[in-house]
Amino acid sequence: MVLHSDSCKDVATVSNFRECVVTHYHLDISVDMEGQRVTGTARLSFAVKQTTRKVNLDIHESLTVEKVEFSPLGANSRTNLEFVSKPFTGYGAELDITLQKELSAPETFDLYITYTASGGPGVCWLSPEQTAGKKKPYMYTQGQAVMNRCFFPCQDTPAVKSPYSANVKVPEGFTPVMSASQRSGKGTVANMSGDKDNYFFSLPHAIPAYLVALAVGDLSSAQIGPRSHVWTEPCLLEKARAEFDGVVEDFLQTGERLFGAYVWDTYDLLVMPPSFPFGGMENPCLTFVTPCLLVGDKSLTDVVIHEISHSWFGNLVTNANWSEFWLNEGFTMYAQRRIMSEIYGAAYTSLETSTGQALLRQHIENTGQDHPLNRLRVIIEPGVDPDDTYNETPYEKGFAFVSYLQQLAGDVKTFDDFLKSYVAKFQFKSLVAEDMFDYYLEYFPEMKKQEVDKRPGFEFIDTWLTKPGWPPYTPDLSAGSDLTTPANSLADQWAEKGEGGSEDVTAWRTYQVLHFLDKLLEKDSLSDTTLSKMAAQYPSISGTDNAEIRMRWSLVTIKHGYTDDFENTRHFLHSQGKQKYTLPVYRALMKSCDAAKKLATDVYAETKDQLHVNVQSYVEKIMSTTSA
Repeated sequence: MVLHSDSCKDVATVSNFRECVVTHYHLDISVDMEGQRVTGTARLSFAVKQTTRKVNLDIHESLTVEKVEFSPLGANSRTNLEFVSKPFTGYGAELDITLQKELSAPETFDLYITYTASGGPGVCWLSPEQTAGKKKPYMYTQGQAVMNRCFFPCQDTPAVKSPYSANVKVPEGFTPVMSASQRSGKGTVANMSGDKDNYFFSLPHAIPAYLVALAVGDLSSAQIGPRSHVWTEPCLLEKARAEFDGVVEDFLQTGERLFGAYVWDTYDLLVMPPSFPFGGMENPCLTFVTPCLLVGDKSLTDVVIHEISHSWFGNLVTNANWSEFWLNEGFTMYAQRRIMSEIYGAAYTSLETSTGQALLRQHIENTGQDHPLNRLRVIIEPGVDPDDTYNETPYEKGFAFVSYLQQLAGDVKTFDDFLKSYVAKFQFKSLVAEDMFDYYLEYFPEMKKQEVDKRPGFEFIDTWLTKPGWPPYTPDLSAGSDLTTPANSLADQWAEKGEGGSEDVTAWRTYQVLHFLDKLLEKDSLSDTTLSKMAAQYPSISGTDNAEIRMRWSLVTIKHGYTDDFENTRHFLHSQGKQKYTLPVYRALMKSCDAAKKLATDVYAETKDQLHVNVQSYVEKIMSTTSA
C-alpha cells in the first residue's frame, strides 16, 4: 500500500529512516535511583530500504554514547563501529554512525549501543519530597513529542513504528512499570553497587518510539477490571482503586463496540506523582494519569475516556509527523465524545463539548485569529520543538473537522462504521491528512463524485487544514440546552443582582458547573461582596477537590481581584503541577492586581522544584512577558 506518508518529511528527526528503518528495539538497562541515571545497552534491529553506509539516530545532549557495535541480524559476532555525536537542535542531538561497508535492501542488521541517560526533558527524576509518599525517589519517562531521544538512541519520529522489549534492573524496594502488554519479574541479579531486581517487558505490537514509557518508584497495584489494574504509590492505592474500580471496562467495551477490537491486551492506569505535567499520557497498555483525577466521587474518571480513545486513534493509527498532530487528537476527541454519548447521553456530551469550544475560543482570542498555530496542519520550522506548537487547536478544531466529516456522511452510525473500517485499514501505520482524505472519499464514493472536499469555504486542504482561526463548522450542541440554560441563567443572576437564588448546584455534574464558571469568567465585574456570597453559598465549588472546578473558580476570583480566595489558589498550585491547570492560573495572576502578581512570584519560588522542567520554562516565560 503506497501512502502519502511514505514520502513525507519530519524536520524534528535527524534519523535517516528512509534508508534504514528500525524494526525492533530491545533495552537492557539498569536504573540508578540515587545517581539519577539509566545505563545499559539498546539493541536496534534494522531493515535496509535504500543503499547506505551510515545510520543517523536521535539522541539528546544529556545522553552519552560509549560504544556502538554492529552485528548481522541474529549473528553472535559484533564489530565496533565509529560514531560521533553532533549538535542538531535545542531539543536533541545527532548520533552519526559509520557502517563498515555499504548495505542494500533487503539486508538486515543489529546495532548494540552502550549508553548512559542522565536526564533531559524526557527522563524525569523526582526527590522523595516530590512524591505523594515522601519516602522514596521516583523516575518516569515522557516521550511525546520528541523527548524519548533523552531515554534511548532511536528514530524519534512517529513515521517509524516497531515492537519493543526491555530488561529493566532496579534497586531492591523499587518497582518498574512500562507501556508493555507482557511483564515478568522479579529475578535478583548481582551488581557492583548491590543486588538489583530484574524485570522483563515486551510489547509485540508496532508503536512509534515516543510511546515507549518507563516509570520506577515505590509502586503497588490493585485490580479495577478484568483486564485492568491501577498502579500508584501505596499511600494512594486504595483511593485510586476506589476511584477507578468498575468504570474502565465500561469505557473499553463501548470503544470496542464503536471502533473495533482493543488490540493492546491490557489497559492499566499509573497514577503519577503531583508534579506530572499532563492530565494523561496514552502510553499503550499503561496510561499515565494525573492524581488530580482522585477526587473521591468519580467525577473526573471520564477524563480517562480520552486516553482510552487513543488506543485506536494515535496509538493504532498515528500521525506521521507532528505537523499532523490533529490526526491523533481531533479523532481522539471525536471518539471520546462518541463514547461519552453512548454512556452519559447527548445532553451531557454536548455540555462537555461546549466547554472544549470555550477553551478553543479563549485560546484564539489570546493569540489572534490569524496566528499560524491556529491551523490544523501546523508548519513546524527546522529547529522548533514540536512541543512549543502545542495548544487547543488540534484537539477542538480537529474535533470540529471530524464532526464535519460525520455530518457529510449522514447519520452517526454510518460514520461509526467508517471509523471502524479506517482503523482496521490503517492499524499500526502512520498517516498524513491526505491518506485519510483518500480513504474517506473511497469509502463514500458518492461524496467523491460530488467533490465535497472542494466545497467553497469548506475545502479539506485549503480551508480546514491551512486556514488559521475559528473552524468553519461546529456541531449542533442544542442537546445540551437543558443543562446549559440553568447554568447561563444562574451566572446572569449573580452578575446582575449579586445573588443567585436557591439553585442547588450540588446536584449538577462536573461539566454543568464548569459551564457556569466559564460564563462567570466572561462577566466584566463581580464585586468582593458577590464573590464572598457565592463562596459561602456554594462550598461545593469554592472548597472543591475537583481540579477542573478549582482551576475555573481560581480564574474567576483572580480576574476580579478577590484576595480572600488567594490562599486557596496558593494551595491549588502547591498540590499539583499539571500544565493545563498551572499555566492558566499563572497567566491570570500576572494580569491581575499587584497582590496577585506577588502571589505568583511567591508560589513559583516555593513550588519551582516540584514542576516539570518544561512547565518551569513556560511559567517563567509567562512571568517575564507579562511583567515586561
